[in-house]
Parts: sequence; structure tokens; C-alpha cells
Amino acid sequence: MNYIHINCDLGEGGNYDAELMPLISACNIACGGHAGTVESMHQTVMLAMENKVEIGAHPSYPDKENFGRISMEIPAEDLRLSIVAQILSLKQIAEAEGGKLTHIKPHGALYNDAAKDENIARIVIDSILEFEENFPVYAPQNSVISKLAEGKIKVIFEAFADRNYNENYSLVSRSKPNALITQKELVFQQLLSMYSDKKITCENGHKLDCNTTTFCLHSDTPNSVEILKYLQQKLRENNIQIMHS
Repeated sequence: MNYIHINCDLGEGGNYDAELMPLISACNIACGGHAGTVESMHQTVMLAMENKVEIGAHPSYPDKENFGRISMEIPAEDLRLSIVAQILSLKQIAEAEGGKLTHIKPHGALYNDAAKDENIARIVIDSILEFEENFPVYAPQNSVISKLAEGKIKVIFEAFADRNYNENYSLVSRSKPNALITQKELVFQQLLSMYSDKKITCENGHKLDCNTTTFCLHSDTPNSVEILKYLQQKLRENNIQIMHS
């Protein structure tokens, strides 16, 4: 049996967290930047521990109004302090329940900006370096943050099974209608290609090398539970099991 690592962004106010959690390997929990409250963080941490799912912090630009999906002009130190505070809040909640953080994954515009902007990437790295645990960071292949993190923090390369890609490894903008892949059969095709063939097929048909360790599915897709249950079934038919800690 082969194993695949699937992660999902949770604790964002969605309705499917309890159904999704048993189907994934790791969750990235909103910790107050784009979404998330002390109560939602606590509930999601408990749910993750019950299902033996890795707990990651999902910090964002401090922008709940736009769900962290728009780049912000914010002083570097203010952004660093916000990211540190977000991670710390989830870390403390997890540890109070006997759990622990295993990784950091920036959210939305912060994730995309850190992938291409040296200044934002450095702020994210410096925020993580505030913690003695030296948490790994989820990042895309060929990204600025992955290169700047070398020798400082571990990078876990991530690919998105339910998003279309441009030829430079960036994601097709959510402002475009084809940004998200919602047909479960197409999500499976994309995931299997990434995992087994080590290839990402871009929207124009161009193929990129894929050397990733974890694969993300979005929880806010209306049929996300259906997609993940279908993936679990199809992966099993291909002798691949979703990993649990």
C-alpha cells in the first residue's frame, strides 16, 4: 500500500469540518487573520485530535472583510507581529488540549505573495523563526519563500488538487471562472497525475514537474465532502491510502 498526504484548510466557518476531518492527513486552522475565533480554533483542534490529523496554523493578512484573499499594504513589522500572534494563539490552544502544532501554512493572498515577493517571504520566515520549534512551512514548488527558507526552516512542498495552474507554478486567479476544479473526476485525475506521474497539467495543457509531499483540497468548495470521499475510494482502487498520524 502506498500513502498520500492530503491537507485541508479548516476552522474557517464552513459547514463541513466534521465530515472532512476523517478524510484528511493534516488540517490548516484559521487563527484569527482571515477567519477564526478562540472558540472555532478550540473546536477544530479537538476535532483534529479525535481523528489523528496533524494540526497546522493558517495565518493570513489581518483582513476578515476580504477573507485574506487580497494583498494588503501593511508595515512589515505590523504584519510580522500579526502572523506571530495568530500562530501563537493556535499553538497555545493546541497545547492546552495536549496537542501540538506540526506546521505553518500561510493563507490566501499571503501564501501567494510569499511565493513571489521576497519581502513578504522574509516576513513569513521571520515570523516562524520566532518559535523555538522551528515549524516547517507549506509552500509551492519554485517559490521565492521555498528558496529563502533554505538552511533556516524546513519546507514541505504543496500542490493543489482542485486548482488550475499557470505555467510558472502560480495558481489561476480566483477572479477567473476556471480557477477551481469542482468535478470530482477531474480532481482525481489531477491528483493522480501529481502523485503518480509527478506532473501538474496546466490549464493550457502544458505539464510541469511535480515534486510535492502534500496535496491540498479546499473545504469551502460546496461539494468538498463528496470530492474527498470519491478521492478516498478511487485512491484505494489504485492501492493508495490517505495517511493519518
